[in-house]
Amino acid sequence: MKSDNQQLNSYNGKISLSPSNQITNPIDKSGLVAKINVLGSGMTSVKTAMHGITNHHNEKTYGVIDYAGFIKETNEIIKNHKEPKETLNAFHNLFINKFNNLYTAAGIIREQSNSIEIRLLDKSLNVYSLKVFLNQEDNEIVKAIKNGEIAFYDNSAFLKLPSFANLPSLIIPVKIGDKNIFTAIVSDSNLQNHANLYQLAAANLGLLIQNSNLSDRASQKSYVDALTNLYSHRRFHELLSQELLSANKNKTKVSVAIFDINDMGQINREYGHSKGDEVIRTVANKINESIKKQDIAARYGGDKISVILKDMNADEAKYMAEYLSYSLSCCQVDDIGYINKVSVGISTYPDDSTDKEKLLILAEQAVLVSKTRGYSNGRSTIVSAQDYDFWEDVALNSFASVLAKRHSQLGINFEEALVEQFQNENILSQNHLIEIVTSLASAIDAKDKYTKDHSSSVSRYSVALAKAINLPDKEVEKIKLGSLLHDIGKIGIPEDVLNKPSKLTEEEFNIIKQHPMIAVQKILEPNPLLHDLIPIVKYHHEQWNGKGYPCGIKGEEIPLSARIVAIADTYHALISNRPYRKGMSFEKACKILEAGAGIQWDKELIRQFIAIAPSLATKI
Repeated sequence: MKSDNQQLNSYNGKISLSPSNQITNPIDKSGLVAKINVLGSGMTSVKTAMHGITNHHNEKTYGVIDYAGFIKETNEIIKNHKEPKETLNAFHNLFINKFNNLYTAAGIIREQSNSIEIRLLDKSLNVYSLKVFLNQEDNEIVKAIKNGEIAFYDNSAFLKLPSFANLPSLIIPVKIGDKNIFTAIVSDSNLQNHANLYQLAAANLGLLIQNSNLSDRASQKSYVDALTNLYSHRRFHELLSQELLSANKNKTKVSVAIFDINDMGQINREYGHSKGDEVIRTVANKINESIKKQDIAARYGGDKISVILKDMNADEAKYMAEYLSYSLSCCQVDDIGYINKVSVGISTYPDDSTDKEKLLILAEQAVLVSKTRGYSNGRSTIVSAQDYDFWEDVALNSFASVLAKRHSQLGINFEEALVEQFQNENILSQNHLIEIVTSLASAIDAKDKYTKDHSSSVSRYSVALAKAINLPDKEVEKIKLGSLLHDIGKIGIPEDVLNKPSKLTEEEFNIIKQHPMIAVQKILEPNPLLHDLIPIVKYHHEQWNGKGYPCGIKGEEIPLSARIVAIADTYHALISNRPYRKGMSFEKACKILEAGAGIQWDKELIRQFIAIAPSLATKI
């Protein structure tokens, strides 16, 4: 076996990457032919070394090489093929067409396994996979890499592939800086004329592989959480999306469990953040080693660990969470003791939601509900999204809290989400409807910090006035519901307008005046059960003299129910604290109502309301 380790004026050890880590072709247009000529001028020793190489195949060789055309095609390959495997295939086809190539091989150096992974393609595009270890110092490929020099051989026996043993070969190692990245091995019947171009192509491939390695490392870094060594939050979202697509295709279920370590603030304050980090690592390790192989654990953020439980419904997921909770309660951390305060929330696809973000919102909501329910037998209460009524105060407040934190990320507005939930609710009875409407009204009232419980108070006053004038029970019930929802249209009013501490401008007041129609269009009209309430909500700001809004109707054109709610609404507004004044006394509020009787409000209804107002004042 002959070899000549003469080093050409090559790019080995001289390739550099651009700051942006984009692939940089070492061949630029200026001085291109000059660079080729420099390489060509060093070929005398190469030709001498190659003189004894037998032409084993009488294929066509090329007397004149189109350097410019070759380099143009090389640049196109680098530009259009981003993956190393695709690029190798493209170069192989180029070599076949240009030089009647016998085979092309690319060897990527793997530091972790201390080996070279070689992928070889022959003329028919058959693929051969080989592995050479870098400690095999007698191997010709390893020698070329260690020496950092190109090497010619009159055979390819070192590949240990019998069908290629007698073919001539050229080994081209590529370094970037002081690091071995890649080696190319090629064969044709005229290597002495083509060696310089092979070397240039290898340099380009080396750059591409280096950039691919950097990209993989960056991706891997973003995939793994540095503290826990679990998947990162970003990777969790990607994997969950994949699992939901798979579940949809296979008609299976996927549950998400979120484990929230309680009292972390206290631990960090009393023992330091390093001890807090130790607690988080301990929980992460125990969860990761305790879940099934098919399931996926990730750091959800802060002191939360999330687990994707494949092919599990809510009950199965709760059972698994109970097991994990028990496992955690057996873990100890020095100075802290046993880890037994972990709140757990679960949501399940597709039972709870088919939307990934909503699924996570429900799991986070369940975590907060779990926190409020405390612990049983020294361990956390496991809560799934199916274990509580959405309209319970705790659940509703938890939902608002989750959305408040995630709003900037998701663009989901609490009130909008609340109305969507309301529209999708399966109403079971009139009492159920009243409960939900009350919860919805309370949630919207919370938007205006100066009028807490406003809707429930207006409803109580309205019902009292309706009974005072002897309306039928059915009409009283309708007024009760309508008055609860009278301000629900504030869902569409910006908080900076609602809570402005000074007098509203004309433009701002015009915005406020939209809320009756917002309520009708967004909430009442889409729900047939609420159509009877439209007159109350739509007209409760109309005035007896026709100067109200939104329609400017007057007198008895205004529905009786709306006239009742208008008086109750004004009365509660007068006695409540506002941004620009304190709440009025009962006596002063009644005097204002009397002054507006027959002008702004129904005179007879004002008389009746003032008569019953003393009995209402004690409950305000």
